[in-house]
Amino acid sequence: MKFPHQVVLITGASSGIGEELAVQLAAFGCKLGLMARRKEKLEHVARLVEDAGGVAMVLPCDVTDFDQIQDGINQFAEAHGPVDCVVANAGTGQQVDALNFDAAETARVVNVNLLGMVNAFYAAVPQMLERSHGHLVGVASLASYQGMPQDAGYAASKAAMRIHCESMRTELRGSGVDVTCICPGFIRTPMTDTNDFDMPFLLEVDDACRRIVRAVAMRKRVYNFPWQLWWLIKIGMRTPRWIYDAVISSQSSKTAKSTRKQARSTEDK
Repeated sequence: MKFPHQVVLITGASSGIGEELAVQLAAFGCKLGLMARRKEKLEHVARLVEDAGGVAMVLPCDVTDFDQIQDGINQFAEAHGPVDCVVANAGTGQQVDALNFDAAETARVVNVNLLGMVNAFYAAVPQMLERSHGHLVGVASLASYQGMPQDAGYAASKAAMRIHCESMRTELRGSGVDVTCICPGFIRTPMTDTNDFDMPFLLEVDDACRRIVRAVAMRKRVYNFPWQLWWLIKIGMRTPRWIYDAVISSQSSKTAKSTRKQARSTEDK
């Protein structure tokens, strides 16, 4: 397989999916702009990229700040040429219940996930339109399709990402700029390592990133994976709401009871 882009910007490149994507794209000889807040982590990823045969430029910034992203893209383009592809991967999550709402944390999730992608896209797209060439890739989630207990803020931000990608794709059709929305299920990363619930069809990060690279190379409009979890979600979307609500509420109640039991057991020790 050939990868069609050579100058690629990745946000959220300091760990997890972003780090692994950078290393895999390095094998295609890509020049990679690495964006995240943690400079020392980015420098580590840059060394991995160079060891894998690529070229890396460290671009520390806060993706919620449009001006910082714009400056980073301009620096990257000046050093390595116009950006062919932007992978908006920066993301964060939270679990919150109705009695423990944290407004600031919910705002942070929405800002990082949604505005982080939007800022990266709109900072890069004018140059892409000028050349009639480019690719915008948003890393959303299968969580964007179904509301789950204690997952409202995260799922809503990912749903907004998916819809925003769809809107931009239709707007840019015929312009030479492609838009792809990646919707993965559970992937083993530092972020999912903190989850205290079952994660069906969990993928290793290297496997997941190989699939993402292939989907981008094929210029897919939307890529939902793994297929097993995607089909379960599709079935859930077609299930009458009263049945869906009852099943999800039942599972949520069992999980909560199990968590409380484990907590009591730990306290007894």
